[in-house]
Amino acid sequence: MSDYTISAIGHIESPYKQKFAIPRQPRLVPQAKAKLIFAPDFNREEFVRGLDEFTHIWLLFRFHETADKGYSAMVRPPRLGGNERKGVFATRATFRPNAIGMSAVKLEGIEYKNGQLSLLLAGIDLLDGTPIIDIKPYLPYSDSMPDASAGFADTRPETEMTVEFSPQAIEFINAQTQYPDLQDFIANVLKQDPRPAYKKQKEGEQSYGMTLYNFNIRWQVNDSHNVVTNIEKN
Repeated sequence: MSDYTISAIGHIESPYKQKFAIPRQPRLVPQAKAKLIFAPDFNREEFVRGLDEFTHIWLLFRFHETADKGYSAMVRPPRLGGNERKGVFATRATFRPNAIGMSAVKLEGIEYKNGQLSLLLAGIDLLDGTPIIDIKPYLPYSDSMPDASAGFADTRPETEMTVEFSPQAIEFINAQTQYPDLQDFIANVLKQDPRPAYKKQKEGEQSYGMTLYNFNIRWQVNDSHNVVTNIEKN
């Protein structure tokens, strides 16, 4: 086998500062906005000329936080509740031989500001700082296959989770102006039920925390109901 060296063309500035709470697939949370910041060698508008003609793009990236942990031939997909093993190549698990992932995301714009080239993205499912190794335009006539079958992941994941915000959380959201979709963003993240599979089987109230953008968010889960109890700046 041959070895290859791949250099990142840029990195992601994402609201997801930790792996916990990241949607397991792209576009499940449309309000998840991000930027792709190009590395110096690729920080020229020539590299993206014509890309603004496309509404969606493929991102090829590296699972940088788990790459050094190696790979597994068999994994437990969260979609199956973590109770059944599948071959890693039959999943989109992070523990892959080359730690390479891909996401189809919405391209909302191209920005060249203060000498820095960036792509404005939505529906992202990537951790802050994720290295991007390639970009390709999404081609509906070729990439969309309506008759395809997807095995155990054949349907969009849905939960019956509901979300409520405490008065303090509502007050905080209304006081900040930087992220107008913050409440919808938080709600849609929680509706995906980011808890580990084994936690979903437990009864009674559970408390959790996560970081989105520069906010610490605390919430409680009781059965299928979430209550966002507190939001504060880091």
